Amino acid sequence: MVSVRQSSVTENAAHALLAEYFEARAATFPQVMGSYHTAFPKPEQFVPPAGLFLVVEDVDLAGEPADVGCGGIRNVTATDGGLVRFEVKHLWLQPHLRGRGLGRFLLTQLETRAVELGAQELVLDTNASLTAAGGLYQSSGYVEIAPYNDNPNATNWYGKRVALEHR
Repeated sequence: MVSVRQSSVTENAAHALLAEYFEARAATFPQVMGSYHTAFPKPEQFVPPAGLFLVVEDVDLAGEPADVGCGGIRNVTATDGGLVRFEVKHLWLQPHLRGRGLGRFLLTQLETRAVELGAQELVLDTNASLTAAGGLYQSSGYVEIAPYNDNPNATNWYGKRVALEHR
């Protein structure tokens, strides 16, 4: 049975999943953009009330219980409209789990927890080469917005108001 648990980004399992995520992104990053820039999350940004980090628990390829994905949220600078803004970061699942709806499950878990921490708006960035991720975000109600950061890996930025729909 799939579940999520809150974790520190420095916990061994979370750190290993983040390393897998960064390795996978570096291997498939569009060469026209140069090298993929890896930046492990700052632990203090993923501790309530500033944010949090989740680890997805399911089964590995051998059918054994395992940590198989991750994602986090963190508070970022409020928008001009004064909304409390959280950013979705490092949403990732091991490849053998994709296509089962677990990305949407994890995204929903992160959204719910962001609202519990006071979020009124969620934002995220992604790369156009991640077409499945872009499709997930758009089908989950995210709309393209102007860039809100200078992430050198990003080509697309999305936002979604969340406070009213989750309360």
